[in-house]
Amino acid sequence: MGSGLAVIIRTLGQVLTLLIIADSLLSFFMSPYHPIREALGRILNPLYAPIRRFLPSAGGLDFSPIVLILLVQVIETVLISVVLTLG
Repeated sequence: MGSGLAVIIRTLGQVLTLLIIADSLLSFFMSPYHPIREALGRILNPLYAPIRRFLPSAGGLDFSPIVLILLVQVIETVLISVVLTLG
């Protein structure tokens, strides 16, 4: 049971990481009003918002995707270790 849940957690973490990377890369090429960018924004902006409140903008560069990826990886690792320890 625990290993199945660990696989689900790992998969969700990887999908979220890929969405963050896709959003970051597409921001260089697509308008923010493109339907794909808008869809990604609806998913990711609520996750970026708390980070952006605490992380100041550095010369127009947005580091919130990097911070979010790191947080996703840390949370994923902690959850998987808890699940495997309990199950």
